[in-house]
Amino acid sequence: MLVCLYARVSTTRQAENDLSIPDQLQQMRDWCAAHGHQIVREYVEPGASATDDKRPVFQQMIADALTKPAPFSGLIIHSLSRFFRDVVEFGVYERKLAKNDVKIVSITQQTSDDPMGEMARRLFSLFDEYQSKENSKHTSRAMRENARQGFFNGSRAPFGFHAVSTEITGSRGRKKKRLEINETEAAVVRRVYDLYLHGYEGRTLGIKEIVKHLTERGLLHRGSAWTIQKVHDLLSSPTYVGEYYFNVRDSRTGKIRPESEWVRTEIPALIDRETFEKVRQLREARSPAKAPPRLVNNPTLLTGLIRCGECGAHMTLVTGKSGRYRYYKCTTRQSKGNHACKSPNLPMEKLDELILAHLTERILAPERLHVLIAELRKRTQAAKDSESQTIKALERQLKGTEERLARLYDAIETGTIDLDETLKKRVQSLKAAKESALIELAGARRHYHMPAARILPSNIEAFSKAIRKRLQDGRPEFAKRYLQVLVDEIVINGNEAAIRGSYDRLALAVQKTKEGNLDQVPSFIGVWRARKDSNLLPPGS
Repeated sequence: MLVCLYARVSTTRQAENDLSIPDQLQQMRDWCAAHGHQIVREYVEPGASATDDKRPVFQQMIADALTKPAPFSGLIIHSLSRFFRDVVEFGVYERKLAKNDVKIVSITQQTSDDPMGEMARRLFSLFDEYQSKENSKHTSRAMRENARQGFFNGSRAPFGFHAVSTEITGSRGRKKKRLEINETEAAVVRRVYDLYLHGYEGRTLGIKEIVKHLTERGLLHRGSAWTIQKVHDLLSSPTYVGEYYFNVRDSRTGKIRPESEWVRTEIPALIDRETFEKVRQLREARSPAKAPPRLVNNPTLLTGLIRCGECGAHMTLVTGKSGRYRYYKCTTRQSKGNHACKSPNLPMEKLDELILAHLTERILAPERLHVLIAELRKRTQAAKDSESQTIKALERQLKGTEERLARLYDAIETGTIDLDETLKKRVQSLKAAKESALIELAGARRHYHMPAARILPSNIEAFSKAIRKRLQDGRPEFAKRYLQVLVDEIVINGNEAAIRGSYDRLALAVQKTKEGNLDQVPSFIGVWRARKDSNLLPPGS
């Protein structure tokens, strides 16, 4: 009879370190030789569970077996558990193969082809399924206990950490591991948090802008580009304040388990709790669900900008007396009732006029603009100093990596150590770290040497004069466009309106005026906040 052989182990680690597969193959070859069967093909599955059919080699074998005519008449396995550990799936595939005249034969659990033999195979398969579930239960329990004791169960550490072997020996003689800070990656994590909280050179950076910032500087996520999801996960994961959770997701279904089943492991903190909490609050405040889109063609001047100082919600336009009166009203009061917030309705026309007047007379006045541009220069210089420190740190890191590589090369050349697989992996790791440091260093140097836009006092005077005139000429579309770009939010609290905006966008607007192009609205970036005394609403307003 023409037959094929199928050998399998559950994990890649078993395939690399265990003798199970060679032993299975040898026993099956000997059995086939003793029974006069000719082997036409061998299928080896190095590291896949038999609880489902998501096994590439298994699927290839089944596809071959179901071709017509079948290339073999028998599928030889060491034991039925090598084929399936699920009694239902075992029966389904056994019937499929039988329809194409292919038999499943176990060399250690041989059964007849009559109903008695079929029942025996079902019993063997049912026991294998039970044993698999019991093994899974005990393994899961041991891994949860391992996590409770502060050890790391995974194979790939979270970004910013690496798994380090301890002196404590676990199962099968392997050393237990703990998570420790990877200083190279930790610097990137801290930088992302700083960028999200404080922006860069006066610009507010959201998650998407941070992805672009990292990409432009060649900062990679372990060799691959950053994505919005990766940055979001980094900013929201409690791992970075020292709380690593195991057993969060069911590996079979992909579903999140109840929090009562999570196991918390204490690890070194990369970010302090206060910073993490500030980022959490900022993410919630910037949530699209809480921030209506700023539509330029909306008839109201302050759409998407005005926010209630009492509860933090946005304010929206409402009308009264069949549209005769128009007000800005807190969305909390509108959706939940007047008891939910004490902020009053604000007459739209009066507030629009007040905001434009204060923006024109106070914030865009020449003397105030000089103060804001001077503050931007300070921030830019501080960012340059920080970038300089980053460059020095990267240069030290690169030098240390090159020295370690050089020592390894010397030891190999002199025969002090042999170039085995472990050492090869270490060399590759150091080379990858060197390449990553070189890319990051090149990006940091390129950005450090980028010339800053030069803004003279005369440019500020010209911008102030031009934009104040345009804002006062009564063109609402121009006023709205510049408000949407220059102002991030206007928080109303009693008789006070605090206007928050962007240093960088202000500087860019001045630059456009310098180029004689006031009508070209600057691109959207973020942050300044005007002094309280320049944003007071008149009494009784």
